Parts: sequence; C-alpha cells; structure tokens
Amino acid sequence: MLSRLHHVQLAMPAGREDDARAFFVGVLGMTEIDKPPVLAARGGAWFRDGGFEIHLGVEAEFAPARKAHPGLVVDDLDEAARRVATTGQDVTWDTEFPGFRRFYAHDPFGNRLEFLQPAG
Repeated sequence: MLSRLHHVQLAMPAGREDDARAFFVGVLGMTEIDKPPVLAARGGAWFRDGGFEIHLGVEAEFAPARKAHPGLVVDDLDEAARRVATTGQDVTWDTEFPGFRRFYAHDPFGNRLEFLQPAG
C-alpha cells in the first residue's frame, strides 16, 4: 500500500528561516525547494536531498520535538558528525541499533535528529 516516505514535517519558531537554511543547506548540504505560494505565506522552509524532504513549518507556540525525530541515512557518518558539531550542537553517539552506526543531534530549534550509516 505505501511506496515511500515523501517528507517529514518539523516545527520551527517564526522568523528563523535563515537559521534553517544555514543548517539544512549549509551544514547538511540539502537543497531548499520552493513552497507552494499558498503555503509560503505561512513561513517556514522546505529542503530536499536524495528524494527525501524535510518541511519546517512555523508553529506559534513552538516546542521542539525531543523524542519524535527523522532518521537520516548518510554516506559518511563521521563527516556528518563533524559538520553538525561545527554548529555547536552536541553529537550523542549511540551503539544500540544493530547493523547501524548512529548519533543523535538537534537542529537549530532543538528538534531531535538521528543520523545513521549501515555498519560494515
């Protein structure tokens, strides 16, 4: 019935689109994509890489997602950790997922992100 995941929606505070761009484009290397005009008026930003999108939507009473998170598969986990660490975000390594190396970090708004690379 389901064929693939199109996007994950994360929340962000109003007026911080430049922070989103600096992280998702500048650090993670994603590409910003245009939001449909009717949605662009709401603020936020959308990013794509590898056929997967992260949509950041403005939430008036913003609270970061601390448990729920996207799991992002990367080609070079150590390089991803190095790049995320340059932003001042903590990189928390976790070895409890068999078959994968992984770490957790946060976007500029405090939303939890999981980065994974298949082991071996």
